[in-house]
Amino acid sequence: MYVAVKGGETAILNSYRLLAEQRRGDTAQPELSVAQIREQLKLAVDRVMTEGSVYDPELAALAIKQAAGDLVEAIFLLRAYRATLPRLGTTRPLDTVRMQLHRRISATFKDLPGGQVLGPTYDYTQRLLDFTLLAQGDAPVAPAAAPLADAPAATPRVVDLLNQEGLIETRPVPEGDPAPADLTREPLRFPANRATRLQNLARGDEGFLLAMAYSTQRGYAHSHPFVGELRLGTVAVEIVPEELGFAISIGELEITECEMVNQFAGSKHQPPQFTRGYGLAFGHSERKAMAMGLVDRALRADELGEPVESPAQMQEFVLSHSDSLEASGFVQHLKLPHYVDFQSELELVRRMRAAAAANPSEETTLGDDA
Repeated sequence: MYVAVKGGETAILNSYRLLAEQRRGDTAQPELSVAQIREQLKLAVDRVMTEGSVYDPELAALAIKQAAGDLVEAIFLLRAYRATLPRLGTTRPLDTVRMQLHRRISATFKDLPGGQVLGPTYDYTQRLLDFTLLAQGDAPVAPAAAPLADAPAATPRVVDLLNQEGLIETRPVPEGDPAPADLTREPLRFPANRATRLQNLARGDEGFLLAMAYSTQRGYAHSHPFVGELRLGTVAVEIVPEELGFAISIGELEITECEMVNQFAGSKHQPPQFTRGYGLAFGHSERKAMAMGLVDRALRADELGEPVESPAQMQEFVLSHSDSLEASGFVQHLKLPHYVDFQSELELVRRMRAAAAANPSEETTLGDDA
């Protein structure tokens, strides 16, 4: 039986007030500003921008503050705001070969044209708590190294070294290649082509993609990957206005790009060679870009004639469950009133128990009485 809820609006308004108090915390402490979040919680801001599909560090920082640090909620806020923005035009594809590098590493070749650039990374830290941050607020600054020489205007890709011997697949753009589908305007349909899959993965939840990527390395996709190249840097964003007819730069984006190199045993039509997995994310998002590259390669199993046996190779499973907004919404909707549904199931269980008590020798299941 459904019981009407009274006083719901007052309770909701009080919930808003309590939420604001919880977000603010102890008023004796200085309030955390959006500028501080943007500058000092950069990796969180970059994740929210990537999965929220909006490159705007200030709005991402605002969303993090409003969500009290809940990144999934912040992504939801930013994605909802994105839906209100007009579409003014389409940029040209990013030319990542001309990326101004902040970091560039490869696990496949030690000596690279353009060199390895460690840049900012936690890879070589000891993962020990730094109590100077607690006592002084700032960690001691390491002594400055010798200044680096200016990076070349264009840094060749590592995979070009394998291309010279024909040992890695090439992906030339075919004539008449259609524009990719826009997942923000068109629903996801299966089977999805690679351009659509990459859009989905770019917006996908980092934790889910990380788990899928990890599964491919534990024998669930027969994968033995290498980081061909991982790049962090800024790239120019260009558009071609109709009235001009040539490209102009309208700004720069910081991005992380990863190319994974995987073995391929070959087929009747292709010799043994290496294949690629690709990942790209806003800002400094190495874990996301690497996981994306691993899952992208796993999802190409059918295209490459490999058996589709593992979850990470099944595009409908991966793409349908990777979005944090849909996943969070579906799980959290369970908190909403389900009084009618529960009362019907409660009545069903009562009838089953009564039937079982009346006929103790007969087995009763949900299917018998449904």
